[in-house]
Amino acid sequence: MPLFQNASFYISAHHLRDLPPPIGLEVAFAGRSNAGKSSALNTMANHNRLAYVSKQPGRTQLINFFALGGDRFLVDLPGYGYAKVPAAMREHWQSTLSSYLSHRSSLYGLVLVMDCRHPLTPLDRQMLDWFCPSGKPVHVLLTKSDKLSRNAANQTLLAVKKELNETWGNCTIQLFSSLKKQGVEEAEKVIGQWLYTAEDDIPDTVA
Repeated sequence: MPLFQNASFYISAHHLRDLPPPIGLEVAFAGRSNAGKSSALNTMANHNRLAYVSKQPGRTQLINFFALGGDRFLVDLPGYGYAKVPAAMREHWQSTLSSYLSHRSSLYGLVLVMDCRHPLTPLDRQMLDWFCPSGKPVHVLLTKSDKLSRNAANQTLLAVKKELNETWGNCTIQLFSSLKKQGVEEAEKVIGQWLYTAEDDIPDTVA
């Protein structure tokens, strides 16, 4: 059974004050609007509508928590970088995301989702600059890898991995395709080890 098969919606927050108490462990998913973040969450949960998917970028405007049980949570952060979002909304989420990523005590790690055709945008770099000083791990999903040839996808993987290691460190990276359901087990293994790192009852899919 997939690690996130039983994920269920828990709560949405618009402001930091709306966040649930920092109990247990959280893994946050962040990414540029339309990078495939919600699709990646749905694919890993084997659930078509766990996270909202839209062809119109910028629709995820809340911090959405999904419960896994045992005080473990996946957190879907608002997509960033969509030009048509009003300036006031962009400023609000810039402040909120920066504070959440920098100060949330229950946040164990960050899954940063990038379209493999357009990796390491300026806003992706900003997210890394906000989060990496915490010393917490980052796992990069290069999504939509099916849109590139195998050779081109692997070249992108190596180039981005090199820059991550040289500039930020403490990052792992993989190719991922929601359409082809490729890379799911690899992502589950990394995230599962984060969430259940000190537990004796690690799910079979993580062991």
